Order: sequence, then structure tokens, then C-alpha cells
Amino acid sequence: MPRSVNVVAARHRRKKMMKMAKGYFGRRKNVWTVAKNAIEKGLVYAYRDRKAKKRDFRALWIQRINAGAREHGLSYSALMGALKKANIDLNRKVLADLAMNHPEAFKSIVEKVK
Repeated sequence: MPRSVNVVAARHRRKKMMKMAKGYFGRRKNVWTVAKNAIEKGLVYAYRDRKAKKRDFRALWIQRINAGAREHGLSYSALMGALKKANIDLNRKVLADLAMNHPEAFKSIVEKVK
């Protein structure tokens, strides 16, 4: 009896992966083994960097808040401590946006907690 192989499913799986390799350069886009390795590596980077993105943005927000706070004679840690003590619940994303795009609103928040 001949060996039965589910070619339909295998082809579908390969086609799906090759579609993900579109836009790659050279053999990475059209040679199965090379493309498969490139896609797997890319997916690993994507997973890792979704986590790193959160860290990077938090660091950016902290730098922006610190710069805004220092214009008004406070450090970042002093500002955040004063906000916590005054029960002002604004997250770092919002505070950074205020410090950068709405300095007068940020100034009023700083004056409230001073």
C-alpha cells in the first residue's frame, strides 16, 4: 500500500509561511528552508520587542516628565512623590504628553503639588 501524505495541509502550511516572507531580500523570500529560518527568527524578535517597546516608552515618558519638572524647579522623583501625596492619579504617559505638548497645563499641575 502506498504511503499517504497530506500534501494539501503541508502545502497550505508552507504557503502561509512563504506569504510571511514577502518583502525579504534574496533567497530569504523564495527558498523554503532559508525563508522558514528567517520567519522564525523574525517572530522571535517580534515577541521580544513587544515587551521591550513597553520598557522603551516608559523610559521616554520618564525623561520627558523629568525635563518638564526641572523647568519648574523639581526633580522627577520629587514630582512623582508629590503627585502621589496629593492623590493626583495621572499616569506617566499622560504626564509626558502634558509636559511636551501642553506646558501650561503641566505647569498648573506642578504648582498644585508644590
